[in-house]
Amino acid sequence: MAKAPRPPARKKTRVSPAEQARVEEIFHRFLSLSDDPRTELNYASPYELVTAVALSAQATDVSVNKATTALFAVADTPAKMLHLGEEGLIPLIASIGLFRTKARNVIATARILMEQHGGEVPLEREALMALPGVGRKTASVVLNELRIEPAIAVDTHVFRVSHRLKLSAGKTPDQVEADLMALVPEPYLTRAHHWLILHGRYTCVARRPRCEECPIADLCPSKILFVGA
Repeated sequence: MAKAPRPPARKKTRVSPAEQARVEEIFHRFLSLSDDPRTELNYASPYELVTAVALSAQATDVSVNKATTALFAVADTPAKMLHLGEEGLIPLIASIGLFRTKARNVIATARILMEQHGGEVPLEREALMALPGVGRKTASVVLNELRIEPAIAVDTHVFRVSHRLKLSAGKTPDQVEADLMALVPEPYLTRAHHWLILHGRYTCVARRPRCEECPIADLCPSKILFVGA
């Protein structure tokens, strides 16, 4: 398999020394809590990872893991997935939202991998994004999870946490991604996605963030909105 190309140099945001120190401390604390954060999706190969991430759109990781436990037991390679077929796949993922569209994409992806990539997942962004159902966010998750390319996939959790921490004021996921890629210190870049998503999933939740147990509450400009001065 060809080695993935080096990602382009990223633009860096100029901030004040105080803000730079605050951002550095945020990610240093995340590091102290978990030095190797990973996706909560279960996978044992790049193909299983791509499939699981594609299935996770508008679904929880818990629901996807329940479905893929049975799915990957019978179809953990593109060849096996093609043999299973769309009609065989649908019952295994029917508990996941948009399962018919996802089944169609998973089978189409398996066919492309067999016909164009020798049954292997191409580990470079453009080739990944050419697969059915694999957009920029999915490609970013895969490349970052496999430590191939530093990337920050912006979902609802990352979007919310980034705004509350004043790491970005972007109005779209792409704008937030660009802000984070420019701001997050280099040593933390490959892990920032997971730290932010897990922080948003379990601590900085949407309705009532758990500021009283937040390890970075003293660094958060939005804390006063939820717990007062």
